[in-house]
Amino acid sequence: MARVVSQTKSAAVNPLKSSQPLGAAFAFLGVDGAIPLLHGSQGCTSFALALLVRHFNEAIPLQTTAMNEAAIIVGGADRLEEAILSLKTRTRPRLIGICTTASVEARDEDVAGDVENIKRKRAMELVGTEVVLANTPDFDGAIEEGWSKAVTAVIEAIARPDTQYRNPRKIAILPGWNLTVADIEHLRETAVSFGLDPVILPDVSGALDGSIPEEWMPTTYGGTKLEEIRDLGATMQCIAIGEHMRRPAEALQRLTGVPYVLFRSLTGLENVDRFIRVLAAVSRKQTPLNVRRNRMQLQDAMLDGHFHMAGKKIAIASEPDQLFQFSDFITAMGAEIAAAVTTTGTSKALEMVPAKTVKVGDLSDLESLAATADLIVTHSHGREAARRLGVPLMRVGFPMFDRFGSQHKLTILYRGTRDVIFDFANILQTNHPPNPWPT
Repeated sequence: MARVVSQTKSAAVNPLKSSQPLGAAFAFLGVDGAIPLLHGSQGCTSFALALLVRHFNEAIPLQTTAMNEAAIIVGGADRLEEAILSLKTRTRPRLIGICTTASVEARDEDVAGDVENIKRKRAMELVGTEVVLANTPDFDGAIEEGWSKAVTAVIEAIARPDTQYRNPRKIAILPGWNLTVADIEHLRETAVSFGLDPVILPDVSGALDGSIPEEWMPTTYGGTKLEEIRDLGATMQCIAIGEHMRRPAEALQRLTGVPYVLFRSLTGLENVDRFIRVLAAVSRKQTPLNVRRNRMQLQDAMLDGHFHMAGKKIAIASEPDQLFQFSDFITAMGAEIAAAVTTTGTSKALEMVPAKTVKVGDLSDLESLAATADLIVTHSHGREAARRLGVPLMRVGFPMFDRFGSQHKLTILYRGTRDVIFDFANILQTNHPPNPWPT
């Protein structure tokens, strides 16, 4: 069990984490016809928007209540009502996802009460649009908590609590923030290959996959449909991916009675085997031939990649669930975690990280701990630290703005784990070539 070392600095020198409101907005982008609305100053929204646009290279429908000094002092209820009605009139969204920021959370505004008053007073104007609130202060948590809170809020606000007929072929999948567009598409394809009908929430593969609609749309143009969310109680089984998705899975179970099983990671042979066994049990079908073939390919990749990864020292910095995802995989391949840095210290996933200590900190902490590492694993903001140390960098997570196609890289299940092995081995082979064969 890893020992979690708390943050001791008063300020981040080279920030590692992204904020809760950004995480919540990211999750709302996975719902069809949605617009995330950040309740705070215009600068908070501009910064989140810039990161999302640079990461996805796509137009992102992100809006703001544009709170100024006066509005922050007297309260933001009027600004919030004005923004909701304006979005309803101009863009006709199916969902407005409100993400609070420090501007309103620091003065302890009753935003939930404000939203309920607006929905009651403006019921006629808001027909056809769901308004969902996620309380996500910037000064607490990170992208992981924001994503989890948004998904929980959507389930609690929209899913029907009444007992429904359970469709034996229908399952709910709650992916974590760290799954790419390609990962979610692959999840769906794998579930369908077992004859199952998956409802994925949130489904960013529909909204952020790079497809171009025939005409411009002011909202998301893909993702989980509201009708599917309302009918989540008709699913036979819920599968949550990542410790931070335990909260929405529990909310769904509490509301509808749908049981859930949680996977902390779907990367690595053992984790994927367990997932495939669950799909086989739910569907009552044998594992399809293509899935078994993918498993054999992974076994071969593990054998080949082991020669390059075994004994290497890896320094990794990421959100708790992604930190566990990659550190668990790295050590299974024979490498050693030389340094582990994360954003918050509350996740239970940190206890399972195969390292002596996990430091809650920033990228400057990673830099001070990674001097002897053979490889650094973090997002694009770690490139300066890697360059100063002369250590190669493997980019994972968010944001990734200096490489194309990051959202179309697989990281989970048999094929994704195979591809991750290739990425690791290729970088290590390039920068740490093996000894030549003896003559």
